[in-house]
Amino acid sequence: MQLRRLWLTDFRGYREADVAFDPGLTAVLGPNGQGKTNLLEAIGYLATLGSFRGAPADALVRVGAERAIVRAEAEREGRELLLEAEIVAGGRNRALINKQPLKRARDLLGAIRVTVFSPDDLTLVKGSPGERRRYLDDVLVSLSPRYDQMQTDLDRVLRQRGALLKQAGGRVSAEVELTLDVFDAKLAAAGEALASARRNLVASLEPLLATAYDQVASESALVRATYAAPWMDEGLAAALVAARRDDLRRGVSTVGPHRDELELSIGGLPARTHASQGEQRSLALALRLAAHHVVAEHTETTPVLLLDDVFSELDPERSDALLRSLPPGQTVLSTAGGLPAGAVPGVVLQVRAGAVAPG
Repeated sequence: MQLRRLWLTDFRGYREADVAFDPGLTAVLGPNGQGKTNLLEAIGYLATLGSFRGAPADALVRVGAERAIVRAEAEREGRELLLEAEIVAGGRNRALINKQPLKRARDLLGAIRVTVFSPDDLTLVKGSPGERRRYLDDVLVSLSPRYDQMQTDLDRVLRQRGALLKQAGGRVSAEVELTLDVFDAKLAAAGEALASARRNLVASLEPLLATAYDQVASESALVRATYAAPWMDEGLAAALVAARRDDLRRGVSTVGPHRDELELSIGGLPARTHASQGEQRSLALALRLAAHHVVAEHTETTPVLLLDDVFSELDPERSDALLRSLPPGQTVLSTAGGLPAGAVPGVVLQVRAGAVAPG
């Protein structure tokens, strides 16, 4: 996978931008608040149709503009690709590949793939279970766009079931029971499918995670990753039946893949509560590296690495270890400080006030 060029129109703080990338390492330099992360965010948007910073689509459109355009020229497996996405504030987004309109913007998924490292990655270890579920689901979508539809199906039935539970207000009637039967059948089918995919993914990630942690931390440790779904032994359909009275009382769905957890441990102890911040940061980086290797192996295309100011959060030893651990391929690195000694970019870009110039 090679990203050659990126054009932006009214994306974030950029009125216009035209950027060419090195096939190896491109360094994006400049003070904080000038637009470095926005540049990487635009690349990530073409891969995921979302912001890796968690921003809503409307926030990606420059203030005062009605729409933003993100275009990229890339090469994948010898095939030239022109990718275009239109983000409409308050409207429907569109996408094209090689000037051919796509029926749905999500059909752009999988055209290019990225692995993103950012300072916020510490939440993968320290944050809520939802952060780790989102990590697994994002990796699944990178493996195949069909997982995006799987997640959409699950979210839809959870919303429907949740609305019914709240509407019932704890009261049980024949009509409520009958409707819950229908929703529970749909939830069981969608939930079992997604949880099975997550569990298989964790099995692929775990050995790579342990190796990546040893490399990033420059020391060996017993690192484990386990997909925890308390309902899995009895099956989701049975678990939903058992939880129905409690769900009606509380007005929420209390069991299912939306409540599952990716449990991470170092040396046999929970990483979220017992690991030091340095260990947690090494584990977060290892999670990204492991995912990168899994996606590269299963898709036979190497994702573009986006390193968003991660060196500001790492000591020199971990910075050097991360650079040594990076797999071959294309990398785009942003930093407000100096480049680590091990970084030798083929292209240097300077960003100031939403303008990009060769550095």
